[in-house]
Amino acid sequence: MSNKDLKRVTGLGGFFFKCDDPNATKDWYKNHLGIPTDQYGWTFWWKDKDGNDCSTQWSPFPAETKYFEPSRKQFMMNFRVDNLEALLEVLKEEGVTVVGEMESYDYGKFGWILDPDGNKIELWEPVDKAFL
Repeated sequence: MSNKDLKRVTGLGGFFFKCDDPNATKDWYKNHLGIPTDQYGWTFWWKDKDGNDCSTQWSPFPAETKYFEPSRKQFMMNFRVDNLEALLEVLKEEGVTVVGEMESYDYGKFGWILDPDGNKIELWEPVDKAFL
């Protein structure tokens, strides 16, 4: 597969942001916007073009979280990808800064990169059915 044939981002996997009190923030969104929050925030379910169940996560994090490092930003985006391992190799070849090592869980594989402004971007090869 050539670099130009590789699927890269296939959708938005999540939006994560820092706040002073994640529980109070989740309660506010639940009470005022009707978002059905849980301990992680909110998992929004949708179907891809082939009718497969897909998820996008909205999650408030505590202000002191180290999860967004090395970025000092107050937010982090998560993008869904098709083949994380191949994509990380291509991104390295293209000179993109890769942060840490790829991690695998029942619900998918994760990798992290930095954009030119120093924003940490999480890349996720999802296993959506793990959330059902």
